Amino acid sequence: VPKVLVPVEAGDGAVSAPLLTQDEQVDVLERLDFVLRNISELRKEVEELRNSLQHLAAEIVGEVRSHLEETQKVTRRRRFPFPRERSDSTGSSSIYFTASSGTANTDDGESEGGYTTANAESDYDRESERESEEGEDEVSCETVRTVRRDSLDLVNEDETHLIFDSSLEEGLGQLLQQADRLHNGDEQERREGFQLLLNNKLAYADQRDFLWRLARAHSDMCEITEDTDEKRSYASDGKEEMEIALQKWDQSAECHQWYAVLCGQLSEHESIQKRIQTGYVFKEHIDKAIELKPEDPKSYYLLGRWCYQVSHLGWLEKKTASALFEAPPTATVQDALQNFLRVEELSPGFSKAGRVYIAKCYRDMGNNSAAGLWMNLASELPVNTKEDAESERELEEMRSVWQE
Repeated sequence: VPKVLVPVEAGDGAVSAPLLTQDEQVDVLERLDFVLRNISELRKEVEELRNSLQHLAAEIVGEVRSHLEETQKVTRRRRFPFPRERSDSTGSSSIYFTASSGTANTDDGESEGGYTTANAESDYDRESERESEEGEDEVSCETVRTVRRDSLDLVNEDETHLIFDSSLEEGLGQLLQQADRLHNGDEQERREGFQLLLNNKLAYADQRDFLWRLARAHSDMCEITEDTDEKRSYASDGKEEMEIALQKWDQSAECHQWYAVLCGQLSEHESIQKRIQTGYVFKEHIDKAIELKPEDPKSYYLLGRWCYQVSHLGWLEKKTASALFEAPPTATVQDALQNFLRVEELSPGFSKAGRVYIAKCYRDMGNNSAAGLWMNLASELPVNTKEDAESERELEEMRSVWQE
């Protein structure tokens, strides 16, 4: 500490003297040294506390996520206590032309309607379930966001990004696997899959693979419910999800595929003109899906059904299409057959209905021996779905006609 001189007496002969004595200076130095040591120790303790809080924040987020997932499982078990019935989604989401909403064409092909979708299965109280689930979603997601905001103050930005990205990616992978399993299950499981995806929409709404699965779940619900207004609402909501997705992921085959399916399902409740117009949109997006993913049998199955029903358009539909459009949709039974055979090439036994369609194509072309062969092959596949049951009835009708 430098000596500070002060005048003892005023005037030219003033004498300067130190402000602190030597003993006082030593005492001040000792005190400063003590403060510095304490600051250094405090700095080490703060660093240790910071590291501990980083790990604690990550653990809290993991525990909260696990708790929310377990809560959702318990909620679903409570929400769906009624017995399960077998169903399927392979062919029920495909688009085709029929004479009236929800019923298949007769073999003579003279329909009076336009483009419609596959069959619905059962009623479902959608609105009450949606309201309760949306409330749970908001509480659950707000809890996670609160924990994340608190932890972000304790962790470096780069470290935070790595921790949560890894956690979200792992959670998304498990969620998508569960959604696929439920989609391929019975009617009850498809309901659960739809609710599962809704519960996680706020967390993963910007993920492509999540969005097209959510649209697929809307299509499932459109098929399951029997209420017309609910069918229209499910199809409309799913179509909107895919419109958003296609703006970002135009090169996704799944996005194009399910957009086409949902367009067809929505057009089921619209005029003949709108259904015919939707048929062009459907074909355009299915062709795009095949271009992007040529090994997907489902796209060929959908295109095969489209071609078959176009080849069997009724007089009214043909006249309406000719009046409204310069180039009405055209397809032949041969076109449909090629697509159905491509499905069998990629995935043998993909659909019982697909094999029935092959038999019908050969029958329409006059090749009864090939038609009989594929009828027998279709009979080998079990009846697990409502569409399978309808295909089985068609087989019985075809056999009875031949016997007569």
